[in-house]
Parts: sequence; structure tokens; C-alpha cells
Amino acid sequence: MKILVGIKRVVDFNVRIRVKSDGSGVDTDGVKMSINPFDEIALEQALRIREAGQAEEVIVVSLGGNECQQQLRTGLAMGADRAIQVDTAESLQPLTIARVFLKLVEKEQPGLVILGKQAIDGDNSQTGQMLASLWGRPQATFASGLELSGNTATVIREVDAGLETIEVDLPAVITVDLRLNEPRFVKLPDIMKAKRKPLDVIPMSDLGVASENDLQYSQYEPPAVREKGIMVEDAAQLVAELKNRGLV
Repeated sequence: MKILVGIKRVVDFNVRIRVKSDGSGVDTDGVKMSINPFDEIALEQALRIREAGQAEEVIVVSLGGNECQQQLRTGLAMGADRAIQVDTAESLQPLTIARVFLKLVEKEQPGLVILGKQAIDGDNSQTGQMLASLWGRPQATFASGLELSGNTATVIREVDAGLETIEVDLPAVITVDLRLNEPRFVKLPDIMKAKRKPLDVIPMSDLGVASENDLQYSQYEPPAVREKGIMVEDAAQLVAELKNRGLV
């Protein structure tokens, strides 16, 4: 069985985001870029499944220009067998990304597609669900536990009321949450070996998928600066302060 894993190049989660002075976007000059944390967890889970003898090949996929090859090489250093870069200079939206993944699914015929539940830049949480619908296969989202048995997957999902356990038939799409696992540390020898692993570059136009960016971003701005808090002596002063601010 093959496992297809999507990874996205994003600003590292430890970096404080800065908006450009003209409000046209996020300033990425000299900023550390990394694999989206949820996608890194998805890849770790795919590698564990392969190491348990339940899959033969793990393929990492990223959409973007040559800059995303850095993250694909990191995925190969973690242990992925192959990498695919869908070459495009456009900023793609979830439905277009799902259509691209569908073309790769048709080409590679994986038994499982594992994605992060969302990217930390757009926070859309839509690609996995859209892919499952286009593919016509089951989906299990927000997975915090995953076990395979034959042609089925048992998934523990994080929902508002707590945890939900469901079983889906394979092939299927799984999107993962933070508590599923802790990704492995990439060692220098593995980084060197990753340079010899295959990385295929496929122009997005070759897949026959057109970009449909119906949503346009007109302006970016940072969150409003929070007011400095004050210390109150007792509950009476707290209530009085809340009244002064029109909050009670």
C-alpha cells in the first residue's frame, strides 16, 4: 500500500508574523520557513504505519515553486520514500489543491491519504474534506488516534463533546490533529541521504487543473494591540471598573 502525504511550506510557528508596511501581505524576507506542523504530524504517522509493515511506500507532495523543495527534502530526510513537487507560482485555494491531489491519487493509487487538519497560515481546514468528496471515498478528520486493520482504519477524532471513534474503509482520507504523535528529529546523516532520494517535479498545467482563485485578499493588517491590564484590590473594584467600561 502507498500512503500519500501532503505538506505545505509555511512560516515557522515560532516566528512572530510581520505584516508588510503597505498591507499587501506577510513579510517573509529572512524569515524561517518550515513544514506546516499538522502536516509534519501526518508524515510521522505515515512513516510509523510503514515501519509497522502496513504500507510499502510513503510519498510526500507539496504545491509551489522550487522553494518548497526544501520542505520536501526535509520530508525525505524524515523517511519518506519519494517526493513530488507540483510546480506552480500561484497562491492556491483549497478546492484547487484538492483537485490537484485527486489527479495525483488517480496516478499513484494510494491506499491512504493523510493530511494535516489545517495549515497555520490560512487555517481553512477544507482540503481533506474536499478531496474525499471529489474522490468519492470516506474521510476521518481531526484524528488524534489511528490504527489500521486490513482494509479498514479506526480513527479517534477530537470533537466538541470530547472524543469520537469511527471506522472507515480504505482507501480513505485522514486529516490529523496535534495530539496524534510527536514527529521525529531529523539527523544530519538522514539529510545527506535525502539528497539522493527521488524528487519529481510536475508542472501543474500537466495535471490539467486550472487555478480558480475566486477569493481575493485585498488587505492584510496585524491584530489590534491589546490594552494593558490593571490590578484591582477586590471584587467591588472589579465590578466598578467593568461598569465604567460599559461591560456590565
